[in-house]
Amino acid sequence: MLIAFAVQWLAFVPAALGRTDRFFDATGSLTYIVVTALLLAFAPETGPRGIILGGMVILWALRLGSFLLLRNIRSGGDDRFAEIVGDPVRFLSVWSIQGLWVSLTAAAAWIAIASGSGPDADGMLWIGLAVWLLGFAIEVIADLQKSRFKRDPANEGRFIRSGLWSVVRHPNYLGEILLWIGVLVAAAPALRGWQWIALLSPLFVILLLTRVSGIPLLEAKAERKWGDDPEYRAYVARTPRLIPFARRR
Repeated sequence: MLIAFAVQWLAFVPAALGRTDRFFDATGSLTYIVVTALLLAFAPETGPRGIILGGMVILWALRLGSFLLLRNIRSGGDDRFAEIVGDPVRFLSVWSIQGLWVSLTAAAAWIAIASGSGPDADGMLWIGLAVWLLGFAIEVIADLQKSRFKRDPANEGRFIRSGLWSVVRHPNYLGEILLWIGVLVAAAPALRGWQWIALLSPLFVILLLTRVSGIPLLEAKAERKWGDDPEYRAYVARTPRLIPFARRR
């Protein structure tokens, strides 16, 4: 966790001097990779569970980090930070929160790896890996579908409602939640006593995406942009927010 915070604070310095958030998301992804790699290198014993858990975290971070970095470069930045990049105190707090976010979301994998990974490969490991693969696939496909949609000039000013986005309104977040649940399931046999604090990992992701900075912000932005559009109102009415086939909200 100290390393996770240290990476954020080091990256904050050039970001604050340049008043840019362009590398914020990429730094978060790099932190996952650096800490996970260090744990794999120095863990007392790294069996199949530790290697697979490390691979889950690193592969996810590489994919998401590169995706967000390219998106920010194309768009010129993230409008979430427009009002705070010029305020060093508020801007530093955001980087510090990212250090906490990284540590909590990766907690299950990091604790299991650091503890020696527990029993060798078992059913829980393979079930967790299967859930992770499902979540990873959903997230990747949803991001690709939305990127392709936004690149089409004919879709300028329109909202996506095709592919996975016709099943739920936030399929990328559904994938994100599933993959971290998969990490916890795979790590569970290695957890003992206080290490069950790792349960916070998927719970934190669910809380963050559904109640704090994920879905609420995007839904509010969409309402401001398309709230008076009958087609958007019909889309919201027929499409569940996050869970397929659930009652629409």
